[in-house]
Amino acid sequence: MLVLGINGSPRKGGNTEILLDCALAGAKRAGAETLKINLGELNFSPCKSCAKAKKNGECIVIDDMQKIYSAVKNADGLILASPVYFGSISAQTKMLIDRFQCHWAAVYQHKTLKQQAERPGFFLCAEAGSQNSFFENSRFIVRNFFTTLNIKYFGGLLCTGLEAAAEVLKRKECLEKAEQEGFDLVRGYNEVHKV
Repeated sequence: MLVLGINGSPRKGGNTEILLDCALAGAKRAGAETLKINLGELNFSPCKSCAKAKKNGECIVIDDMQKIYSAVKNADGLILASPVYFGSISAQTKMLIDRFQCHWAAVYQHKTLKQQAERPGFFLCAEAGSQNSFFENSRFIVRNFFTTLNIKYFGGLLCTGLEAAAEVLKRKECLEKAEQEGFDLVRGYNEVHKV
């Protein structure tokens, strides 16, 4: 099993990436291979909502999103991580999601692309404050994204009160929970697929 972790935080080594690393460590402990993508290191543009979209699900804009499309297609499970910015996911994470409009159009509008088999997905979220409504808003967007890609929402983890960079390192319960969720995601996949 290959688990893809996508870090939607622009901050390298911050709370979001640390939580994602813990989840991926849990997935490895359960026997999976892992791959991590840091959106902040990539160069890609927002969706242009163009009328020239290809009907085969491929975006006409050629940029670093091509790496993400390929990685998502090849993954057997996905862990998406984002900080809360202004009550929602980060701009980088939202750009990623919007750029899958080409996939949505091919599957649901043009019906020229078949969905992949269902895979599990998990959402990690770091927040400086403690407003659960911000997490709910972020989770709603992520769940819609997962549905578009036929990814079963396996669950979500919110860690609050993380204002300073790498502050989550002082929150053992968050780190352990993230690692356990990565482990459980793989174990759940293996049980369903009789691996």
